[in-house]
Amino acid sequence: MSSLSFKCFTHMLLITFLIWSSSNFETCIARRGKHWTKKRDINASLLNKNRKNGHNKEHGGGRKSKNPSHISTPSSPRIPPPQEEDSSKIQPPKDYNDGYSTTFNVLDFGAKGQGNTDDTKAFESAWAEACKVEASTILIPADYIFYVGPTSFSGLYCKPNIIFQVDGTIIAPTNPDAWGKGLLQWLDFTKLVGFTIQGNGIIDGRGSVWWEDHQFDVPIDDQQKLLVPINHTIGIPPIMIQSEMGRKMPYIKPTAIRFYGSIGPTVTGITIQNSPQCHLKFDNCNGVLVHDVTISSPGDSPNTDGIHLQNSKNVSIHSSTLGCGDDCISIQTGCSNVYVHNVNCGPGHGISIGSLGKDNTRACVSNITVRDINMHNTMNGVRIKTWQGGSGLVQGVLFSNIQLSEVQFPIVIDQFYCDKRTCANQTSAVALAGINYEKITGTYTVKPVHFACSDSLPCVDVSLTTIELKPVQEQYHLYDPFCWKTYGELKTTTVPPIACLQIGKPSRNRIQTNHDLC
Repeated sequence: MSSLSFKCFTHMLLITFLIWSSSNFETCIARRGKHWTKKRDINASLLNKNRKNGHNKEHGGGRKSKNPSHISTPSSPRIPPPQEEDSSKIQPPKDYNDGYSTTFNVLDFGAKGQGNTDDTKAFESAWAEACKVEASTILIPADYIFYVGPTSFSGLYCKPNIIFQVDGTIIAPTNPDAWGKGLLQWLDFTKLVGFTIQGNGIIDGRGSVWWEDHQFDVPIDDQQKLLVPINHTIGIPPIMIQSEMGRKMPYIKPTAIRFYGSIGPTVTGITIQNSPQCHLKFDNCNGVLVHDVTISSPGDSPNTDGIHLQNSKNVSIHSSTLGCGDDCISIQTGCSNVYVHNVNCGPGHGISIGSLGKDNTRACVSNITVRDINMHNTMNGVRIKTWQGGSGLVQGVLFSNIQLSEVQFPIVIDQFYCDKRTCANQTSAVALAGINYEKITGTYTVKPVHFACSDSLPCVDVSLTTIELKPVQEQYHLYDPFCWKTYGELKTTTVPPIACLQIGKPSRNRIQTNHDLC
C-alpha cells in the first residue's frame, strides 16, 4: 500500500470514530437528563402530598415520620399554621392516624384553647378518632385553657386502655343556656375498659355561680344541728359571683367528672376544683384506682363531695389531698372492698359511709378500710350515717390511724340521719355490725364520739382501740361522748373515757330477715 493510500485510510477511521463518539455522548446526556427529570417529579409529588395532608406538628399529634430520628432534613419546607376557623367546621385530617400515631391532640381537631371559644366539638372529634386505636392518648396540652360544655365520652365502641392526658386547663360553661334545664354530669365517661385520666392539668367546674344562685336550697348536714355557738355570731359569708348574662343557673347542679359502668378506671395527677356539686364520682365500676389527685373547693361550697363511690367494687384511693364543702370521700350503697389510705382531708365533712337507706331503700356495704388519714378543720372525722326506714347491712369496717386536728365530731355513727329540719320516726333500719376504730388521735372542738344507733336494730361488734381525743375550745359548746344502743368492746382505755359503750351484745336484738341481709 502507498503512503498516500495509508493516510486516506487513517483519516477515514478518525472521522468514523468521532461520529460514533458524538452519538454515544448525546445518548448518555439524554439518559441522564431523563433520570433527573423523573427525580424532580417524585420530589414535587411528595412535597405536594405533604402540603395537602400536613398539619402543625408543634401540636404534638399526627402521623409519625418513617425516617430515622437521627436523619435531619433542614431543607424541608416550613408549613404555615392553619388560619383560625370555627372549630365546629374543622374535621380531623383524613389520614391523622394512618397506622402510625397513637396520640391525638385536641388542637389538631380545631380546639383553640383560648378559654373564650367553645372547644367541645374538637374534644368530641378527638375522642371519636382515638377510640379507634387501642392504648391511644388524647392530649390536652399545657398552657391552654379549653372551654368545654357538657360532654359524654362513651366507650361503647372504643378500644381499651385509652389515656386522657390533661396537662392544660379545662373549664366549664357559666352560661345557663349550655346546661338546658339542668344536667347531672359535666364530663361523663361511660362503659370504658382500662381508661385513664392523668397529667398535671386542672379541671375547673367554676361552680361558684351555682352556689350563689342556690345557696338557700342546700340540705342540712345532720351534725350541724348539734352545733351551739358560744356567742351566737357564727355565719356563712356570702359568695359574690354571677353567671354569664346575669341569669340564674339551673336548679340541678352537675357532677364535674363521672365514671359509669367502667372496668379499671384510673384518675391520677390532676387537680379537680370548684365543681358545682360532687367533684369525682364512680357509679357501677370495678377496679377503681385514684391516686396523687388534688380536689379543691371552699369549705362552705354546698354538696361538693370530693370522691363519691356508688355500686362500685375493688376500689383503691391513696396519696391524695381532698378539700371541699361536703364529704371528702363518700361511700354509698353497693360498695365493697374499698381501701382508702394516705389521704389528707380538709376542709370538708370528713370520710363517710352513707347516707344509706333513704326512702326505705336497701343498702349493702362491706369490707371497707380507711387508714393513715390526716384531717384538719373538718366537721366530721370518720362517720357512718343511715336513714330511718331503710334495710340492709354495713359490715366489716376498719378506721385506723386517723390523725385529727380541730375536728368537730371525730367519730360518728348516726342511724337517725336527716337532712331536713325533722324526719318521721320509723322502726326499720340498716344494720351495722363489725365496726372497728383503732388509733384515732388528735383534737376535737364539739364532741369526741357520737354513737346514735337504732332502737330496734342496735349497732353490734363495735370495737375501740387507742382512742386519744383532746378538746379545743373554739366557737362551740363542748359535749361529752354520747352512745345510744351501741354494743361492743373497749380494747384499751380511751381519752376521754367512753363509758357509754355497752359491752357485749344486746339481750333482745331483733332477728334479721332476708330483707335485712345482703
